Amino acid sequence: MSSCSEIEFELSDLEEGNLIDCLLTVTTIGTGTFGKVQLCRHKVNGKYYALKSMNIKHLIENRQVEHVFNEKKILISIRHPFIVRLYETFKDKINLNMIMEFLPGGELFSYLRTMKTFPSSMAKFYTAEITLALEYLHKSSIAYRDLKPENLILDHEGHIKLTDFGFSKRIINKSYTTCGTTEYLAPEIIEHTGHNISVDWWALGILIYEMMTGDPPFPGENVKEFYEQIKNYEIMSFPPKIFSINAKNIISKLLKKDPSKRLGCGPKDAEEVKTHPWFSNYDWELLYQKGIPPPVVPTLYPVAGNFDSYNDDDNFLKEKPSQSDLAIFEDW
Repeated sequence: MSSCSEIEFELSDLEEGNLIDCLLTVTTIGTGTFGKVQLCRHKVNGKYYALKSMNIKHLIENRQVEHVFNEKKILISIRHPFIVRLYETFKDKINLNMIMEFLPGGELFSYLRTMKTFPSSMAKFYTAEITLALEYLHKSSIAYRDLKPENLILDHEGHIKLTDFGFSKRIINKSYTTCGTTEYLAPEIIEHTGHNISVDWWALGILIYEMMTGDPPFPGENVKEFYEQIKNYEIMSFPPKIFSINAKNIISKLLKKDPSKRLGCGPKDAEEVKTHPWFSNYDWELLYQKGIPPPVVPTLYPVAGNFDSYNDDDNFLKEKPSQSDLAIFEDW
């Protein structure tokens, strides 16, 4: 039987039932509709991990069963320097749990909130690392479907990693599911015409604009207003003195309403983005090797200092599912 003496978690290293006994909870570093993320420390090796716990009853009531299984299946199957790593999953009588890589740098959203806007070079660096992550996913027909600053976390050196794969899915032809964050939804999702990996390139265009201005290009007071803006959108307008000609061009090409005309959606996928003039002379191999210094190096002490504080009010995590509910996750 496996014990807590493992040097580092690997998939299947520890048997179900022993995992939680190897971890000491430090603090809560994130909360959501279905659960929370806690910073934990391994009792033996002293390493830090992120424990994502999701209430089974809430997942079923909100029809998230397929999404959570997709998240596990995808994260188990992938490995990339700019994507968060999943080490192990297990369940108890109430929650599904995922032991994941802890990224101490905090959310990109927090840095944007503090700085208000990013200079072009900074936005370009993060965009480039995200592009490599999307390229990797798209080669396996995986659409990420929830690109936004809150889901981009910095590691200890300041490199970006994609997290939260709850909306991700392998899409061979088209999907008609409406999912994602409103401000980043591509027109084909809103109009229910069917979508695929093309939606990630639209979201990247939104993200570049937001990093450089502090706000997404289609703000809207509510969902209806936002949908109307997308419906009536034809040509992107840019505020003065912020964007270079090449920056305007790459955003405009990523934000083509017609996916067939959108940058990144041709037969070369990410190569179209990587060879755009905005990335002129960019060393993509060096970037992949993490050889380009990040624009921000996070302060790492205290260990959870780059995350917001949360009240540990987790009563909703204690709501017990029925036996039939538990049976749905028998193979978790």
